[in-house]
Parts: sequence; C-alpha cells; structure tokens
Amino acid sequence: DYSKDYLTINILSAGTINWATSNTAITKTIDYKLNNGEWTSITSNTGSSAPTITVNSGDKVQFRGNNTQYATSESNYNSFNGSTALFKAKGNIMSLIYGDDFKNKLTISSTYAFASLFRDCTNLVSAENLILPATTLANYCYNGMFDGCTSLTTAPALPATSLVRDCYQNMFKNCSSLTTAPALPATTLAYGCYNSMFNNCTSLTTAPVLPATTLADSCYNSMFQDCRLLTTAPILPATTLTQDCYYHMFAGCTSLTEAPELPATTLKGSCYAYMFEGCTKLNYIKCLATDISANYCTGNWVSGVASTGTFVKASSMASWTTGNNGIPTGWTVQDA
Repeated sequence: DYSKDYLTINILSAGTINWATSNTAITKTIDYKLNNGEWTSITSNTGSSAPTITVNSGDKVQFRGNNTQYATSESNYNSFNGSTALFKAKGNIMSLIYGDDFKNKLTISSTYAFASLFRDCTNLVSAENLILPATTLANYCYNGMFDGCTSLTTAPALPATSLVRDCYQNMFKNCSSLTTAPALPATTLAYGCYNSMFNNCTSLTTAPVLPATTLADSCYNSMFQDCRLLTTAPILPATTLTQDCYYHMFAGCTSLTEAPELPATTLKGSCYAYMFEGCTKLNYIKCLATDISANYCTGNWVSGVASTGTFVKASSMASWTTGNNGIPTGWTVQDA
C-alpha cells in the first residue's frame, strides 16, 4: 500500500537528486532520508546552488515537508528539476504537505500546491506507484507537474471526481514517452481543468474515458493537441456545451481517422474551434448540431483534415457551409 509510504524516489542509476527553485523568493525547506539514515533538512536554491543528494543504483530517498504549496505559479516553483540519476517516484505525495501525518489525508488546500514539482525531470521513468490521493483539490494544484518528463512512461492514478480550475492543466504536457493515460473519473468539471493535459504526448495511442456530461468553459482545451499517435478518441457524451470547451482538443492528432460523435445540437462560442485542425487522416465526422450561429463555434475546426471523407449531419440541418469552418471540402455528406 504505497499510500502509507512517504514520497519516495527509487534510484535506478548513480547520480544526484536535486532540490531546486526557479525563484529564490519562494524557497522551500523539506526533509529527506537516504536509505535507513536520519532525516536531513535541505532548502531549495537556484541553478548550481541547488542542494543535491548523491545517490547510487538501488538507493531510495524518502521526503517529507510541512509546506502547503511548492509553487506560486506555473513558472515560480520548487522541484526536483536537474536531477541526474535515473529514478522512479512512488509513495504518497501528501507527505510533502502534511509531514509525518500524511496518511489518509485527501485535501489539498493551497493553489499551485504541487505545480511543476517534477517539471523537466527527464530521468523520471515511472510514476505508476506515486499516490496522488486527494479528492478535494485546489486551483492549479497539479499544474505542469510532469511537464517535460520525456522519459516518463507510466502516470499515477487520479481519483478525484470533482475538479477545480486548471487543476490538471499541462500536467503531462511534453511527456513524449507516455503511452497510457490515467483513468479520469471526474464528472464535475471546472474552467480549464484538463487544459493541455496531454499536449504533445507523442507516444499516447488511446485516450481515457471522459464521463462528464456537464462541461465547463475551456475544460478540454488542447487536451490531446499534437498527440500524433492517438488513434482512438474518447466518447464525448455532453449535449450541452460551454465556451471553448473542445477548443483545439485534437489539433495535430495526425493518426486519428474518426472523430468522436458530437451529439450536441446547439453550439457555443468557439466550442469546436480548431478541434480537428491538422488531423491529416481524419475522414469521418458525425455532428448533430442544428444551431451553429454562436461566434466562431466551428472556426477552422476541420482545417487540414483528409481530402475525402464522410460527414454525417442532422437531417434537419441545412445551414452548414463547405470549407474549414464547416463540412470539409470534397467530403460526402449523409443525413443521420
């Protein structure tokens, strides 16, 4: 039961584990324990002044802290950035904010709590047994947490069912080795909650199920943008849309051939804008919209798709245009 373990880094090759900050105004002190040694305090610093823990293959390093947040924005953060050892992350992330009293803690109370914590840790290979147990989240709490972890193949579970503003924004962005996305059980969404979550995850082949039927503005904005190996899109069951909800969601997914069925009849501003831009193999769309009068609701949504394909529309719908903002030029049109 990894939820009972302190945040732990398992070392796979000799090197260092670094504790760095991007801004000396927000340095944080945490404790670490190397193997069976004593707890030792370290305070983050910038660049070459960041404290380092020298490790060998087979070592483990445990961490605890009593800080409510480790970042104040996506660009002002404390992290393990710069670590040279190959490693896996496991154990309960809450030991960083609740110290020794982390077990069974399910609430993150501060914005940006773990934002960018592993940003650009290119030697992190797995977070499969890293426990992110919180079911009560804070705005931006996991923002950019693994952004740029180019060796990460396995993500942690995300159990929260009620999300908050931008909580998963950029969380796995640029994780170019990530092949499988975690399950996303949330049914209560919030502004930008999944914004760019898997943007540029170029090894991701299948998207997770997205069960929410009630959306929020920008909730799926750019979620899978440039996932070039994505062949299967998730079902999108919502029939009531919001501003920018699917904006850029699958743009640049060059292996996607079939769009998810789009059951909503009334569109909202920019809701489908750029949704399938650059999906060069996309050749099938079923869209049941009957009111596309909202501002830019289908702006450039099919720019760059396959030159031939099938577009299935509502039988009563007569106001589609042809081109990048409507039914792709050269496609066959059918009534649902």
